[in-house]
Amino acid sequence: MIGAGATGCEGPIRGPSIRIDRLLVYLRFARTRSAAQALIDTHALRRNRKHVLRGSEQARTGDVLTIALGDRVRVIELLALPDRRGPPAHARSHYREVDDGNLDPKGQMSLAASPHEADVQPDQPEDFP
Repeated sequence: MIGAGATGCEGPIRGPSIRIDRLLVYLRFARTRSAAQALIDTHALRRNRKHVLRGSEQARTGDVLTIALGDRVRVIELLALPDRRGPPAHARSHYREVDDGNLDPKGQMSLAASPHEADVQPDQPEDFP
């Protein structure tokens, strides 16, 4: 469950931690640890902008996870570490959505409005000659 993380390449211990594959199950992003490991194996998970390479990597409060689920990308910040898999509402209380649906996972939105669209005011009708 929640345990003290080991000191490693990432720096000193920052408090309690949890295996990232177990965290995905507890937060209901995966049904089983095997499914969580499949997300990791397909590089669909990042922790603090770095790909997660092993299910045994530790996650801590304050970490930001980027999870590609199907055609959606979710960016969450961990607010607290759960100690078990609970109901969905309880799971959501442990994180907050950082992006809140503004990502464009398929790259369909342009980064900037075209010059023509920027000149048109939404309140005023267009004049046609």
